Amino acid sequence: MVQKRSLVFAQILIRNIEENVKRRLKQRAKVNGHSMEEEARTILREAVKPVPKEGLGTELAKLFSDVPKEFKILKMRGRVRIPKFDD
Repeated sequence: MVQKRSLVFAQILIRNIEENVKRRLKQRAKVNGHSMEEEARTILREAVKPVPKEGLGTELAKLFSDVPKEFKILKMRGRVRIPKFDD
């Protein structure tokens, strides 16, 4: 027999939100095709995402760490021909 795992969801109540904030949240939800509640959940999830410990430059350096240090980017010589896509 397969056991079903139940998920527990927390609830939060936010009071005293400015009317213009609520209005903008409602507009944003409509644009994204969400309810206001789902839009608020999305915003909260995004706001508490773990922040990378290293910057973009460090991440890029790691990504290309296997490229030889003597790798040179060659300069283009001559004229560049722009292709024509007409029939």
